[in-house]
Amino acid sequence: MAEKEHYDFVEVSSADILADRSHGWDGFTRFVTWSTGAIIVVLALMAFFLV
Repeated sequence: MAEKEHYDFVEVSSADILADRSHGWDGFTRFVTWSTGAIIVVLALMAFFLV
């Protein structure tokens, strides 16, 4: 016999969605900033040691 699944739906406000997306965007921009800086450092080190 199949068991019935029960889902509890909660009300999600636009402020909750905006806060979640804002947190995700902040993390993404921080990652891109640090990644770009790391690439610049690696390229500078390559130019210094390989040329």
